[in-house]
Amino acid sequence: MKVHADLCVIPIGVGVSVAEYVAECQRVLEEAGLEHQMHAYGTNIEGEWDDVMAAVKRCHERVHAHGAPRITTSLKLGTRTDREQSLQDKIDSVQSKLNK
Repeated sequence: MKVHADLCVIPIGVGVSVAEYVAECQRVLEEAGLEHQMHAYGTNIEGEWDDVMAAVKRCHERVHAHGAPRITTSLKLGTRTDREQSLQDKIDSVQSKLNK
């Protein structure tokens, strides 16, 4: 099953800046070959359910290995069975309404 996810991984106990930990998670998503788009407060991901969930787990493993003693994560998921739709399709749909 295809899934769209909005992932926000927040390392705790590492100080104010978390950019290096976010970068580590972005590397995981690249290595997994998943379509993803980083935004200011997280990352949108699309792919097969099991692949996305495995990547989320690897993000936690790598961020812990990078020195974060604790992590809190927000994860929003969306699936649909009526048709296929990419993250870009969703953006394009809203953009077309704005352009009218």
